[in-house]
Amino acid sequence: MTPVRVWQDGGLTVHATPATPGSDLAARPPWRPRIAAVLALLAPVLMAVVAAVALAGDVPVAVLAVGLVLVCSAAVWFALTRRGPRRALSAALAALSGVGLIVVLATHWQGVVVLVALLLLLAVFGLAARYALGRSGEMAVRGVAGAVVPVGAAGSAVLIINLKSGGGKAERFDLATHARRRGVEPVVLQPGDDLLELAESAIARGALVIGMAGGDGSQALVATVAARHDIAHVCVPAGTRNHFALDLGLDRDDVVGALDAFTDGIERRIDLARVNDRVFVNNASLGVYAKVVQSDAYRDAKLETWTGMLPDLLGPDAEPIDLEFTTPDGCRCDDAPLVLVSNNPYLLASLAGAGTRERIDTGRLGVLAARVRSAADLSRFVALELVGQVGRFPGLLSWSPQEFEVRSSDSVEVGLDGEALVLDPPLRFASLPGALRVRLPSGVGLPPAARAAALTADNLGALLRVAAGR
Repeated sequence: MTPVRVWQDGGLTVHATPATPGSDLAARPPWRPRIAAVLALLAPVLMAVVAAVALAGDVPVAVLAVGLVLVCSAAVWFALTRRGPRRALSAALAALSGVGLIVVLATHWQGVVVLVALLLLLAVFGLAARYALGRSGEMAVRGVAGAVVPVGAAGSAVLIINLKSGGGKAERFDLATHARRRGVEPVVLQPGDDLLELAESAIARGALVIGMAGGDGSQALVATVAARHDIAHVCVPAGTRNHFALDLGLDRDDVVGALDAFTDGIERRIDLARVNDRVFVNNASLGVYAKVVQSDAYRDAKLETWTGMLPDLLGPDAEPIDLEFTTPDGCRCDDAPLVLVSNNPYLLASLAGAGTRERIDTGRLGVLAARVRSAADLSRFVALELVGQVGRFPGLLSWSPQEFEVRSSDSVEVGLDGEALVLDPPLRFASLPGALRVRLPSGVGLPPAARAAALTADNLGALLRVAAGR
């Protein structure tokens, strides 16, 4: 393995261990993936046939249903980006068009049958494709995770606990007691404590493994110290959203079970990312979403804060977002009101942070920017965002560089792993390949993105190769 210097100012040198995707296929009888691939390839064809037959049978109903969907989407957009009577009227129109769509489907049972058939065929595609591409079972975990090393008891280990995070999860599950039973020293974060100093102090006392029970912002700070000293980090999902834990394959509902990483688990290397002098584990959001994160009400009412602020952020009277960057083709872009930079690319569902990552060890950033040039673009963007299909927005730019820079004429508001910051431009992002050793419980699963097999050109191409025996 080749050593890669990933943190020049801190002098950290680590060994990035590339994964070997698809290695699990060799462990199975070769005819099984081929049959699964053929079945998966047939599913989209049958979906197209079913849809064509349905449309040919009742074109007016199909057109009416599509029209109601469009009206509902547009009305929802106006309801979110306007205030006063216009918001109320738009909300009423959205509700009426939604009810109309339900009535149309309910009174034309053929449409319901077609919908069920399409969903079943989509499920067949997903299951067969996942098997054919090696995205299920223990072998797939090794393929996604790269080099995984079994580890025993951690020896000298410390768990820093934020009792307030996640509405008091750590206190509710009595994590301190469970940590002591595993021979782990619990350190409770007190008001006024500096988390970085606590982590440094724990390592100075001889800790060989350090864990954090808290949200993603806290995980990033402790991971920064762990990476600097090249010791293993344990993530305990005691926060509110726990996206980092999700993408590590942890069960976010099994908070106590995550402690098993200290006693009987596995270890692997993953990437971190940096913006200027701050390290993050998930993503940095700029523009619209960053402004929402800055709101005092965001922590207790995320959805309400988002919808309440949207008229001022994306409405007709909104101030332009002062962000500028260069696209991969060398063009200057200054019309993207929302930019998301992630530690490894996301399988995107929503720019508000609902996506997941298939891997966290590619040595790449994920850059997503929503480019908006007109009111119609705004309408389409918000509608797709609301239904979790923002990846279909035609103005979405997406690429995976190792470094990325954002320029601005003033300080930039940033939502960094959900924490509100204001940073001075330019913002220089960089991937830190293999920077962090993480310990996970034995039997850890796959992140949702690694389990998925979307109906994309890349997956169809891969299925064709498997079906052909290549």
